Amino acid sequence: MITKAFNPVYSARETNQFTMKELTKAEEQVMQILWKIKSGFIKDIMEHLPEPKPAYTTVSTIVRILEEKGFVSHRAYGRAHEYTPLVEKSDYTRMMMKGILTRYFGNSLRQMVSFFSHEKGLTTSELEELKRIIEDEINSKQ
Repeated sequence: MITKAFNPVYSARETNQFTMKELTKAEEQVMQILWKIKSGFIKDIMEHLPEPKPAYTTVSTIVRILEEKGFVSHRAYGRAHEYTPLVEKSDYTRMMMKGILTRYFGNSLRQMVSFFSHEKGLTTSELEELKRIIEDEINSKQ
């Protein structure tokens, strides 16, 4: 895990807090692949992309942008570069979920759970699983 103070992924705000930059859809797709394969060359990323595959140069450009944003680093082997994620998937997921919670649900977890419960039409077993997760969390805080 990279600390926020030394990682350009995080940008300072007036409040002196740090926020991670959001990724475009294409950047996130490449990051999902890198998180899965841990590290790889452009050809490795290409193998995991769905059809129709973008051009090699397009993927290369996306990876370079991710590197500029501080999401990946590379190790050079001559002209070839092996890319490795600098940001953990869990960190990015946490940031994205906090953003969704704030922007769409007024920072209310209850509203978000209610929304998904009604919109998705959760089954009884899914609701029981959520209840078990909540009860486990309550018990761990006692």
